[in-house]
Amino acid sequence: MSQTPHHPRDPFEAARKSTGTMCVHAQGVDVPLILRYPDLRAALKDWETYSSDDLRNIVLHGEQGVRDGRQYPIETDPPEHKAYRKIVDPFFRRPLDNDYRVGMQQLLDDAIQVALGNEIDAIHDFALPVQSKSLAMMLNVDMAEADEWVGWGTHVFYDGDGKSKGDALTDYNRAQFAKTAGSGGDDFYSVLNRAEYDGRPLTDEEKLGFANLAFAGGRDTVIGTITGILAHLGDEPDVLEFLRADEKRLSPATEEYLRFISPVTVLARKCPHGATVGDQAVPPGGRAGVCYASANYDETVFPDPHQLKLDRSPNPHIAFGFGKHFCLGAHQARLIIRCLLLSLCDKVSRVEIIDAVTKSEKEVEYTREIGFEKLSVRLHAK
Repeated sequence: MSQTPHHPRDPFEAARKSTGTMCVHAQGVDVPLILRYPDLRAALKDWETYSSDDLRNIVLHGEQGVRDGRQYPIETDPPEHKAYRKIVDPFFRRPLDNDYRVGMQQLLDDAIQVALGNEIDAIHDFALPVQSKSLAMMLNVDMAEADEWVGWGTHVFYDGDGKSKGDALTDYNRAQFAKTAGSGGDDFYSVLNRAEYDGRPLTDEEKLGFANLAFAGGRDTVIGTITGILAHLGDEPDVLEFLRADEKRLSPATEEYLRFISPVTVLARKCPHGATVGDQAVPPGGRAGVCYASANYDETVFPDPHQLKLDRSPNPHIAFGFGKHFCLGAHQARLIIRCLLLSLCDKVSRVEIIDAVTKSEKEVEYTREIGFEKLSVRLHAK
């Protein structure tokens, strides 16, 4: 993750400084991206102008080809969004519980212990199992289910050659809801089977929408963040000593990794009444993009944004969004990262990078480094 003059994680710098916007072509139309931090926060607060109520269009190029239903609660707006979010919020707040945090630390300690001394595929042998097992913890389902989830690979909607596999996720979730019907359990599926919205039971479409988001929302982002951290520690061996010297450094380091890696580049919003983004008019029903990755490098907010400063303070990054649609999984992601860093400090003397092939998100208008196609490492024991 060493920096180069073209800042591979920030291809928006020139446009952000000059106009504050960048226009990309997606789904047959021009979509202006909001690049500056203050403008992005304002847009994310203004859900009436920049709406999330846009079926299968929360990402720039849409997901019409990989899923049928709506993702709940992310593809809804207030006041419906608040009511839907309340249904699943207890699961996504579990990482705030002390016993849960102890269990997460044990999960990361075990994963590091198994990896010590061996050459490992940091993506498939480490980050993917950690993400899947931590999700099983949060959803309060049998940990054995994570073994099947690992087999789905790093993306739940696409396989390695880009073919859609969204139906397999739907089939899996349908089977789990059927299996737990009437069970009275406290797992994710049982709770949703009993849940109500506006005084009525959830529909099958709503239950599937919650489950779809739970599996898709934090998968590749968590995997990308874990591997990005391992790569940085391999590039900068003194960082582990810096973190090891004071456990209080782990929390600001967590936030800086989130800002610097910015696992979500851009999300899309529908403009029901139209909008003006920079000098571009968005027609009623048109779309705009909120570019988290650019806002997190806004030099007016983050001095020396292309430097990874693990003691950066303040650090009001926007990696989890802002406003009503602030990421449901933020507590989980933060806990995973902090537990990972603590376990590495306790058990690992250095991270050796054996092979690394970066991965990029490519549009006609920009190319952004977002992680790794391949990352092989060896974790040397203390």
